Amino acid sequence: MMVGMWSKGASIRRMLSGIRSATVSAGREPRATLTRLLEAERDRVPLWLPVAIGLGVGLYFQLPSEPPVWIGAMAVATLAALAALGWRRPALLIVTIALLATAIGFTAAQIRTAIVAAPLLGDEIGPVTVVGTVESIEILPAGQRVVLANVTIAGLESRDTPDRVRIRIAKRDVALVPGQRIELIAELGPTSPPVIPGGFDFQRAAFFRGIGAQGFAYGGPRAASESDDRAAPIGWFGSMIETARLGVVGRIRSVLPEDTAGIAVALMTGAQTSILQADINAMRTVGLAHLLSVSGLHIGLVTGFLFLVVRAGLALVPAVALRYPIKKWAAVVALLGALAYLYLTGESVPTQRSFLMAALVLFAVMIDRTALSMRLIAWAAAVVLLLQPDAMLGPSFQLSFAAVAALIASYEATRQWWAARRENSGVLGRGLAYLAAVAATTLVAELSTAPYALYHFNQLAPYGLVANMLAVPLTALWIMPWVVVAYLLMPVGLEVLALVPMGWGIDLLLWTARQIAQWPGAVNYLPGLSLGGLLAVTFGGLWLAIWRGNWRYIGAGPIAAGFLTMAFADPPEIVVAGDAKLVAVAAADGTYLFSNSSGSGFEAEIWMRRAGQEERRAWPTDGAGADGRLLCDTLGCLYSFEGRIAAVAWKAEALAEDCAIADIVISLEPARGRCRGPMFVIDRFDLWRNGGHAVWIDSGGARIRSVGEQRSDRPWVARHASERRD
Repeated sequence: MMVGMWSKGASIRRMLSGIRSATVSAGREPRATLTRLLEAERDRVPLWLPVAIGLGVGLYFQLPSEPPVWIGAMAVATLAALAALGWRRPALLIVTIALLATAIGFTAAQIRTAIVAAPLLGDEIGPVTVVGTVESIEILPAGQRVVLANVTIAGLESRDTPDRVRIRIAKRDVALVPGQRIELIAELGPTSPPVIPGGFDFQRAAFFRGIGAQGFAYGGPRAASESDDRAAPIGWFGSMIETARLGVVGRIRSVLPEDTAGIAVALMTGAQTSILQADINAMRTVGLAHLLSVSGLHIGLVTGFLFLVVRAGLALVPAVALRYPIKKWAAVVALLGALAYLYLTGESVPTQRSFLMAALVLFAVMIDRTALSMRLIAWAAAVVLLLQPDAMLGPSFQLSFAAVAALIASYEATRQWWAARRENSGVLGRGLAYLAAVAATTLVAELSTAPYALYHFNQLAPYGLVANMLAVPLTALWIMPWVVVAYLLMPVGLEVLALVPMGWGIDLLLWTARQIAQWPGAVNYLPGLSLGGLLAVTFGGLWLAIWRGNWRYIGAGPIAAGFLTMAFADPPEIVVAGDAKLVAVAAADGTYLFSNSSGSGFEAEIWMRRAGQEERRAWPTDGAGADGRLLCDTLGCLYSFEGRIAAVAWKAEALAEDCAIADIVISLEPARGRCRGPMFVIDRFDLWRNGGHAVWIDSGGARIRSVGEQRSDRPWVARHASERRD
C-alpha cells in the first residue's frame, strides 16, 4: 500500500494543485503561501512518509503499557477507508495518508513484538544444567560467548524457558560449531535492564534478538547426551553463514597478531567482541568507532571495488566488451558480493540500510535508470522500520540514517560546485578536491551524528575531523580493497597474501587512533541531550534535509532549541543500582562520588557519562566528603542537600537512627515496617522489584523515579516469578 502511494507523484501533484486553488479562491493568503511552498516541492512530500512511520513506531514504544492487539489494525483499516473515501478532498487526503503511515508504523511495531515474544527469565538461578543448540559464537579477548537456541533448563517448565540464552564460556580453546547440541553448567539470570531511569533498555534490545536470559558457564561445555523435544536444529542457512563466519575468524587469527586481528575480524565478520578494550576506547575517543561498525562506508567500498574490477576486467576482452552489457554484468556481481558481505557481517541495521540503498542503485544500473539519492534513504528507512521497527530505538539506526541523510542533502545542495571544481582542476587540484571532500564529508557526518552521540554516549570527539582525514582514505584506499581480495583468496587458501598487507593498514589505523587519543582534551564527556531535545533536533534536521527551498532553514530553530535543553539538564542527586551494590551521590561540582572504587563498572561508567564525568571517585568510608555534603561511618552515610537529609544505610542496625532524622532513607537491607518517619523509603525489596532508582532533592521535597515504574508492564520487561500472572 505504502509503495503504491509513494509512486503516485502525479496524484500528489494534483492534490497540491487542488489545495492551492481552493485556498486562494477562499482568500486565505497564509494557507495559499504554504500551498505554493508545498507544490514547489511536491516531489519531496513523499519523503515524509518514513518519518510518519517512525512516529508510529515511537508512539508504540513510548506507551506505559501494552496496547490492545487490535488497536493498530483497526486504525490502519479505518484510515485506509477514509483515504479511499476522501480522495476528492486533497487536504483531507494528505492528512489521512500521514495518519495512515503513522498507524502502519504503530502496527508494524505491534506485529514485530508479537512475533519475537518468548519467555524471559526473571530471577537468577544456578548452578543449573543448560542444554541447547549453538546458534552463534563470539570470540572474546578472554573466552567466548555463545547464543544457544532450542534450550532446556533443568528445573524449568518449557513454558517458562527462554527460546535463546547467551552464555559466556571462559575457555577460549573449546571448539564449538554452529548447530552443535551442547550441555553445560551455568549461572543464569535476566538480561540487563536499564541501569538508570531513562537509560537505554538493554533488556528490550535482547528481547527483540530473541534472547531471554544470560549468564556464564562453569568450566567448558560437553556434547549433549540426551534428546529432548526442544532439540530441533537451527536453520541450515544460518548454520552455514555462522560456520563461514567462524572460518573467516580462524583464518584471520592464524595470520595476524591479536590487536590487528580484532579489527580485521570486525571488518570482515562484523563482530567487535575480539577487539581489545583499549583499542575500542581509543577509536571511540577520536571519532573513528564508525570504521569498526560495518555500515555504508564498508558496503559502498566493497560494492564499488567489485563493480570497478569486474567491469575493468571485462573491458580488457574486446570480444566481450563490444557485444555484451558488461556494466550490467558488473552490477550483478557487485550486488551478489554486497549480499554476501551483508550476511557475513551479521546483518546489522546500518548494513541493511546500506545494502538496500546499494541494491537500488545497482538495480537502476541494470535497467538503465538513474536512482534518486534522497529517495534511496527514504526507501531504505521505510523498509527497515516496517521489518525491524525496534531498530529505530538503537544508536546504530539513528547514527547511520542521520549521517547518510545529512550527507545526501549536503551533496544535493553543493554537487554543482564540486563538479565545477573537478572539471577545472588538474591532477593536483583533483587530489586537493578529494581531500577537501573527505574533510567536508567528515564535518557533515560529525555534526549530524553529534546529537545522537550526546544522547546515547554523552561524548564528543573534538579531534574527529583530523582523525577521519587520516583514517578514512587509509580505510577506503588500502584496507577495504584487501578485505575483498582476502575473501576471494580464502577458498583457495591464499588469504595470507591479502591479510598481511591489510594488517599493515590496520596497524597504521590503530597507531593513528592511539596517538590522537593522547592529545590534550581528546576525551570530552558532556551531560546528555534529553529525549525531548533529541526529538527537536531530529525534526529540525529532517526539515533541513528534506525540503529544498529557503524555508528549510526554519529547521535551524528546533535544532537550536534541542541543544539548549542541555543547559537545563537536571541529573539526580542520588543514584542506586538495582542490585544494591552501588550508590552514587552528587558532589558540589556536579560529579558523582561512588560508594566503592571498583565493581559494578558498567553501571558506574553510564552514570558518569550522563553526568559528564571522566574519572570515578569513591566517597569516604569514614568521615566527611562531597564538600561537606556527606558524612559516613561503618553503618552508613548521611547526605545533606537543600536542607534535606538522605540516609544510606548499609546495615539494618543503622535504620533506627536514620529513620528518626532523615527525610529520605535508602536501605540496602529490607526495611519494611521498620521505617515510618521519612518522606520516602527505598529498601532492598524496592530495588529487587523495580530496579535502579534515581532521587532528585530540592527544598520542597524529593522526586524518585525507578526503572521498573518507567518501563511499566511491557512484553520485554522480565518479571520475578512471584510477580508473574498466569
